[in-house]
Amino acid sequence: MQRSLRALPVALAAALFSVAVPAETIVHYREGQRVEAQDVVRLLGARTRSIRLLDEAPAAGAVAPSPVVNVAAPASDEAAGLSLPVRFAFGSAEILPAARSQLDALAAGIKMLPAAAVVTIEGHTDAAGSEAYNLELSRERARSVRDYLVHRHGIDSGTLRTAGYGEGRPIDGIDPYAGANRRVEFRGS
Repeated sequence: MQRSLRALPVALAAALFSVAVPAETIVHYREGQRVEAQDVVRLLGARTRSIRLLDEAPAAGAVAPSPVVNVAAPASDEAAGLSLPVRFAFGSAEILPAARSQLDALAAGIKMLPAAAVVTIEGHTDAAGSEAYNLELSRERARSVRDYLVHRHGIDSGTLRTAGYGEGRPIDGIDPYAGANRRVEFRGS
């Protein structure tokens, strides 16, 4: 009894000081829609959390992990991320030509960020294949995007960090094998 009474203040304090994290709103660009550099700046600026690049559009009827805004107009100021269709060759880190125009627009936005800004490029995969294979593929894809931004656009490699998460961080509410999990996310800081 005394033990549970001692734990009560700790439990109450945890309940009072816990912060509810709102769901992220992701601005999702579909094939053929072009991202604007100003949207990248707004979304990678200090107050934002991420840009998500998908190598495949979500399957019809797929459940989004958070609200998705289909782009017909510029990105909302309340959005916390940006989703772009990016294609890689199957089982490879080779960026396909169809992905380059979006990465070029993304690079223009990154160049407009403050000089002290750091962008982390995170690679993710679906659950098909072994865990070790997916982890290495996600790392290679993140490095491939970084190298493209550095070599093609002259972005300082010191401002770009990479990380690979393999299949370990699937999108909430999406089948781990779904193509939407094969993505590269950008986080600005």
